[in-house]
Amino acid sequence: MNVQEVIDAILRDACGGPKLEKTCDVLASGTPDMQVTGIVTTFMATVDVIKEAAAIGANLIITHEPTYFTGADELEWLRQDPVYFAKKKLIEDHGIAIWRFHDHMHMAHTDRIYDGLLKEIGWEDKLIEQRPPWAYEIEKTTLGELAEFFKSKLSMNAIRVVGRPDMPCSRVGILVGGGSLGLGREQMPAEVMRDKDLDVMVCGEITEWTLCAYVNDAAMLGMNKAMIVVGHERTEEWGMKHMADWLRPLVGVIPVAFVDAKEPFAYL
Repeated sequence: MNVQEVIDAILRDACGGPKLEKTCDVLASGTPDMQVTGIVTTFMATVDVIKEAAAIGANLIITHEPTYFTGADELEWLRQDPVYFAKKKLIEDHGIAIWRFHDHMHMAHTDRIYDGLLKEIGWEDKLIEQRPPWAYEIEKTTLGELAEFFKSKLSMNAIRVVGRPDMPCSRVGILVGGGSLGLGREQMPAEVMRDKDLDVMVCGEITEWTLCAYVNDAAMLGMNKAMIVVGHERTEEWGMKHMADWLRPLVGVIPVAFVDAKEPFAYL
């Protein structure tokens, strides 16, 4: 199979074929007619991910997020940039194609980023409603215990919370990646908490004056509200991990491997 044939197979399986004329789901490197020797799925094609793909003989990286530092992989501002040139050379030296699978992954029959996260944490049967997949009913626990659960399941060394660690909770929302910024409406995450009567919102990205402030004020007023900040990468990497499983039957004998892009932060 060549790169385009792999892309076509993925889009057919995810949502019946391409749905968007304008999309970020494009090649950041390589050409559609390149023959694929191996595939790596990952949250982001970082330098370390590229090196690991090359080491295992993969020449197609399927990344959920951009390769060149902006949402649309814009290059004009990078024409004289040493980081861009060094990364581009690394990719070209190893003959690697990089395809972004973002928009169509989120708009699949079920959002496949959420699918992977729910598999990883074992919450597939806890959805309150199928679409949007934002609200869950779990066994009663505390905020502190729930934070420890996510640290363990998502391999995190540290996690941020707003609210009392001993606060009881059972109705939990999850807004992965940038979804917790509101998808164009800053008030959306707070509305979801209110309208679905959620105790806790688990977030990817945050803005400190929106949902964070709403939850903080609610907690100060004695209300049963809290949030757990997991981060963009740790909420979305698992969709790419489990993509490797459903991709293998689509590409036959081509080896498929998941490479964890890893949390970008160190905690001192």
